[in-house]
Amino acid sequence: MKTLKPQTDETAPESSKENLRAIRERFGFVPNLMATFANSPAMLNGYLTLDTAWEKSSFSAREREMILLTASVANRCLYCVAVHATALKALHLEAAAIDAIRNRSLLADPKQDALVTVTRELASDHGYVSEAAKKAFFDAGYDIVALMEILAGIALKTMSNCLDHLNPISIDPAFEAETQQVTLPYHWR
Repeated sequence: MKTLKPQTDETAPESSKENLRAIRERFGFVPNLMATFANSPAMLNGYLTLDTAWEKSSFSAREREMILLTASVANRCLYCVAVHATALKALHLEAAAIDAIRNRSLLADPKQDALVTVTRELASDHGYVSEAAKKAFFDAGYDIVALMEILAGIALKTMSNCLDHLNPISIDPAFEAETQQVTLPYHWR
């Protein structure tokens, strides 16, 4: 079967090389997902462009990562669950909250729970959200623009999660510790 291999600064198409160098500068290494996206400059550049816009949304860095982790759990992407759980640990989100997102259970903080619930429904139900989830989201202080912005995070995760499903990505050593924490009741791969 044909598979995509992670690209390097030397093997990547010319149009991907500059972005790979920028990723290395930002993170200190090129994650295998980004190196695999580099096979297609259109995919890599599109993902990074959307990610840049996503960073300018109304959500804090921690909220953005919670959205990305929630969508990755909904889409059953072990690679992205490990990445975003690692990022949330670095952002000092409580371990119990990270575990609740991974295990699809309630979060102790009502605002966080409202954010995760509406994201989970959007991702799992292809854009449909219950009135109860929307009410809790708005009651938690979010607005209709924030509800719309969640779609950008879900779009990012749809791209990366689906790539991992089509072409399983080896989990980078920086994220491996978080693969041990997965206890979801369904098959990942």
